[in-house]
Amino acid sequence: MSEITPESFTQRIAQITADIAGRPVDSTLQDYLNEHFPADGELFRQIERDCLQAEADGWMCQHEHGGIRYGRVIKPGEATHGFSVDVVRMRDVQGPHHRHPNGEIDMVMPTDGEAEFDGQPAGWKVYAAGSAHHPTVSKGEALVLYLLPDGAIEFTRG
Repeated sequence: MSEITPESFTQRIAQITADIAGRPVDSTLQDYLNEHFPADGELFRQIERDCLQAEADGWMCQHEHGGIRYGRVIKPGEATHGFSVDVVRMRDVQGPHHRHPNGEIDMVMPTDGEAEFDGQPAGWKVYAAGSAHHPTVSKGEALVLYLLPDGAIEFTRG
């Protein structure tokens, strides 16, 4: 297995962010991502392998709170077309309520069982600008990669 670094991971993620930059963050984007970057596709699977390796190497999901492992991996910038990248590991848990000022694009990667993120099995889940939720993983454990336009997220008391 080749070594995964923050730089090589950024380049891999940029293959997706380059394609979706400037598109509306809505249900049509969710359909687009699931069609063009499907959960059983090579790029999706490679990003999943990268996340597992980076986590094992200790530079991904390095923080923990309330049974959720998490961390911002990439700050928004030119390399990722204005998107930040956060990755979380959750098992049968509800996370803190938050709002998405510019939307949120979630790559759902079950690591055991038939885990779902907010009802979405392996694949993509997209929340439009202004939406809010308690992120929830059920039916097992999953890694979830969050692409946030401009890195915008607001934690609330919802």
